[in-house]
Amino acid sequence: PTVALDAPVKRGHTLPPGTRIHDYRIDRVLGEGGFGIVYLARDHALEREVAIKEYMPSQFAQRDGRSQVSVRSMSMRETFELGRRSFVNEARLLARFDHPSLLKVYRFWEANGTAYMVMPFYQGSTVRDTVRQMSGPPSEAWIGSLLRPLAEALQVIHDAQCYHRDIAPDNVILLADTGQPLLLDFGAARRVVGGMTQALTVILKPGYAPIEQYDEIPGMKQGPWTDVYALAAVVHWLVTGQTPPPSVGRVLNDTYVPLASAAAGRYSERFLAATD
Repeated sequence: PTVALDAPVKRGHTLPPGTRIHDYRIDRVLGEGGFGIVYLARDHALEREVAIKEYMPSQFAQRDGRSQVSVRSMSMRETFELGRRSFVNEARLLARFDHPSLLKVYRFWEANGTAYMVMPFYQGSTVRDTVRQMSGPPSEAWIGSLLRPLAEALQVIHDAQCYHRDIAPDNVILLADTGQPLLLDFGAARRVVGGMTQALTVILKPGYAPIEQYDEIPGMKQGPWTDVYALAAVVHWLVTGQTPPPSVGRVLNDTYVPLASAAAGRYSERFLAATD
């Protein structure tokens, strides 16, 4: 789930409005995904609105009473605990960074059998939704204004040997007040849990995920280049409106049409060649 956009909510296992957690009062649900719930909350100590993300893998966890979270069966406990530790590690990592295009974590803790992280209440629209509302492909200048801060943010996390691994048009929002791009969903818990069980959907986004993200491919190391490939794939989508061919298929039969020819005349040769 993002911390910015309302999303379909599964009723019955979210914290009810009015619930108090430390200095915070839960007001409403902002969004819910398979591994967590994001709430709008009120910070009474600092008198401001915040977003609180709760680790809640709905496929193998349940709510006991008002706030306690437990595993549905003992066979799922190891997977649940791995995911929770990874969720906390994600929060701890994000709390170290300070860049306007990276999520800021104010605070995180473990309680009620699960874990929480507190972030600013971001409001905005995803790059995917923003571009789909445009009358035509975005200009090179517009794309550049998106790429510069995102590349700087990636440099910050890469310097800490951290890799996002899930860059896509729906994982970047443009903040409503400034237009600043913000990189969402590091998904640390989701990645760990996703590798533990066949019951969960594949996390990879075909077209954006490079070949080394496919676990079946041995001997291929992930690194900064993994995020660079995905970011270039986002540019390809911005320019053409189409996701690039999946990387696994490209290894066997590369049907990729270079942007230098597919978008010739609409953007500078330098920009298209760099993306290719």
